[in-house]
Order: sequence, then structure tokens, then C-alpha cells
Amino acid sequence: MITVNNIAKAYAGKRVVDIPALQIGQGEIIGLVGNNGAGKTTFFRLLLDLVKADRGEILLKDKNIAVSEDWKNYTASYLDEGFLIGYLTPEEYFYFTGKLANRSKADVDEFLKEFEGLFDGSVIKSGKYIRDLSKGNQFKVGIAAALLQDPEIIILDEPFANLDPTTQMRLIKMLKEMHEQRRLTILISSHDLNHVTDICSRILLMEGGRIIRDLHTGQDTLQELQEYFKV
Repeated sequence: MITVNNIAKAYAGKRVVDIPALQIGQGEIIGLVGNNGAGKTTFFRLLLDLVKADRGEILLKDKNIAVSEDWKNYTASYLDEGFLIGYLTPEEYFYFTGKLANRSKADVDEFLKEFEGLFDGSVIKSGKYIRDLSKGNQFKVGIAAALLQDPEIIILDEPFANLDPTTQMRLIKMLKEMHEQRRLTILISSHDLNHVTDICSRILLMEGGRIIRDLHTGQDTLQELQEYFKV
């Protein structure tokens, strides 16, 4: 479903991403792990054509994302609050996103019922603009809006970082259920090794812009990652 061929990106002469080859199949749940500066977010931005590669190509369903926009019809993402519209309320933003995905207000309202546990009464009808929500609640809005588009591929950058433990577990459960129901291809970057090994079927370990390990999640994967990152 996703093919990376010889992709590279550098800033001020410093290599940020350098991936000779990578294949991600439909329905895989991929975890991207690495220390700050490993290249995870830049790789996601390359996948979403938000930055241009210095060389190489990325194919989604065998089409180059740099020359075709077909991938936008089945790909959704949430990387940071820059993906939101801060002067809208969450409801206004969901209806706007739903309209882009050809969903009526009634469709959006029905869809959002799935997120009542995740929102925990602090997002819908809060009376706040998105810009005034906490970081955690902004993440909730961004993740819900991404899933609202009914994508085949979803890309999430540090989705657990600003969520409380209860909401983290609710999000993991929701992503697992949606993956089972829709065969979603999910890419997640995270510093939380426990969550990554819990939800992901495959983990890519990045260092210096390169993927240095490609692990299929098993009984010893968490311990292997903990050993790698141990000081």
C-alpha cells in the first residue's frame, strides 16, 4: 500500500531522513520509535507531501504522491495543532471536516457518538474555541476529525503524549476496534514503548534519519526496545 524508494531529506546539509526502501502493507499497524531528532516527524511530513524530498519517491497504491492527489481521498492524519482551525468550536470544525468528506451534520453527530468516552464531556458543548482547549483536548479533536474522514490510512504523531492515562487506554481500544472493523492502515509515532508494542504489529526504529531496525511485534519486542534505549 505504501512504498518508499530511496527517499532522503536534509536541512542545512544535515541528513534528517534517509530511507533506501520500505514497504507497508494494507492493514498493518506501524509504530515509529526513536529519540528526538531521529527523523520521525519529518518522515511523516514526507509521507503527507508537506515537505519535498531531496530525492526518491513515495507511492501510495502505486501512485507517486508528488504527482497525483488521489491519495488524499483515503489518507488522514493528525500531527500537531497546526492541522486544526483554532477560531472554530470543536462542533464547527467537525461539521467542516465532515462536509469535506461528504458527510451531513446528522452523519457527523452519529459518528461522534463513538467518541463520547474519549471526549469525556470536555470537548463537545464545552463552549470553547479549539485554540482555548488544553493540548490533550486539541489532540482529541484532531484525532476524531482524522477518523471522521473514514480513511484507509491514518497517520498520527505522538497521539498519547498529552492524554491522561484513562484517555490513552480509550484511544488504544478505539484504534484497535476501528482497525478490526475497517482494516485501517495505521502509522503511529510515539515515545511510549508500552503503548507502541501493545497496539502495533510492526515497529520501525529510527536513528539519524534511518530505519535501523524493522521488528514484527512479539513477546520480546518491548524488552528489546527497552534494552536499546537504556542509558
